[in-house]
This record gives sequence, C-alpha cells and structure tokens, in this order.
Amino acid sequence: QVQLVESGGGLVQAGGSLRLSCAASGSILSLDTVAWYRQAAGKQRELVAEITSGRSTVYADSVKGRFTISRDYFKKTVALQMNSLTPEDTAVYYCKYFVRTLATPAGMELWGKGTLVTVSS
Repeated sequence: QVQLVESGGGLVQAGGSLRLSCAASGSILSLDTVAWYRQAAGKQRELVAEITSGRSTVYADSVKGRFTISRDYFKKTVALQMNSLTPEDTAVYYCKYFVRTLATPAGMELWGKGTLVTVSS
C-alpha cells in the first residue's frame, strides 16, 4: 500500500523560508501530476502548486514568485520551497500524488496527512 508522508513544516517568522518535502512509501508503477495543497483554519483546501510528469507547473496567484515546486523522478519525491512567507501562508500543507500501482493500474489520487506551517508576524 502506497502512503505519502510530508515533512518540513514548522514555525517561521514572516519573511522567512521553509522547504516542505513529500515522499512515497510502497511500490509505484508511475507517478503523474503531483501537487501541494493547503488548508487554513476555517477555509477550504486550495491548490498551492502542481507539477506534471513533463515538469509543467501551475501556481496559485498568491504564491507566484515566492514558492517553487520541484520533483525527483527517481526518488518519487516532491518539494515545495517557500520563501518570503507571510502570516497568510499559515495552514496545513498536504501533498497529493496521482499514482499507478499494480493494484490500481488506472491510477488513483493519494493524499498525505499534512504538515503544519505557521508564520508569525
């Protein structure tokens, strides 16, 4: 069974940086689009950034120019470099993979359990 585990969250002052990582455990045949989402208290979960297998990227307007998503095809990991953080970036951050496994050759979405990012003013 494939599982995702995020790491790298924590407390940082406004203007600081954090790097989030997400790794998959288990056997994966292929990995398609991977993404980071976030959910702030009392708000809906929103897309932060995604990157396709062809390395095309999409960013939320609120993070453009500050966040960078990257992936390692061999390690099957995805990272989110977050710079110039503001209190508005405070949220639980989740990674999402679209994976194909032997049990699910058509593919399926997997979510991590989330990592908390808190930005103090």
